[in-house]
Amino acid sequence: MTVPTESDQFARELRRWRERRRFSQLDLAIRTDTTQRHLSFLEQGRSRPGRAMVVRLAESLELPLRERNELLLSAGYAPIYPESRLDAPELGPVHEALERILDGHMPYPAVVVRPYGELVAANPAFAVLSEGAAPALLEPPVNVLRLALHPDGMARRVGNLAEWGRHITGSLRDQARRAPAPGLAALIEELDGYLPDLESPAGHLGFAVPLLLRVPEGELRLITTLTSFATAVDVTLSELRLEAFLPADEATATILTRRAGD
Repeated sequence: MTVPTESDQFARELRRWRERRRFSQLDLAIRTDTTQRHLSFLEQGRSRPGRAMVVRLAESLELPLRERNELLLSAGYAPIYPESRLDAPELGPVHEALERILDGHMPYPAVVVRPYGELVAANPAFAVLSEGAAPALLEPPVNVLRLALHPDGMARRVGNLAEWGRHITGSLRDQARRAPAPGLAALIEELDGYLPDLESPAGHLGFAVPLLLRVPEGELRLITTLTSFATAVDVTLSELRLEAFLPADEATATILTRRAGD
């Protein structure tokens, strides 16, 4: 099945993604198992790719599923990856599995988010992160990144806001470089505006940034893990992320365990 498309749209998109990935034409040709000459013709709009070639190019460029569909459309082919609603029956087993994972992570906080921080689900321990936040920040759809860095959210309780906050915005910039999205630049600018200046200590390496969060019982030291559905074939599922917070010391584990038991 094909759909109408502008003749040189695919050529522009292919060249744009190749340059964004910093591949030479030869690099991409080798990865895609084609010739540099053929790839050059595709980028000039002199050759029209077959559907299988578009799929191979998208895989070689390591595009997210949404962008793979868009590349297919630009070449005149129908998308091959479905995009289900979050409440679609076919995603029911996924929701059940995620709920079990969230419950199993207790007494530590864990959330499931869509791209750029939109909250999908959370376990009861999420309350330690959201407590004291302005009601407006907790109205659906909740953006956990805005909740984390906004002055009326977690920010006033974060002991290392400048460092931890820039770890968040730095990750978003990496995502923007790999897959630009509407509104993402504005979100990064907004979040940056909430952060104080950072004075990097001597010897700071910058890759391990625990969250230091003040609570009535003391200070929590939390590290995070991110999990994605690497083999998903549904756009919606491929974009979900599970973020789990883990205690970085015994005192944090004790506080969270006691909270869960109250």
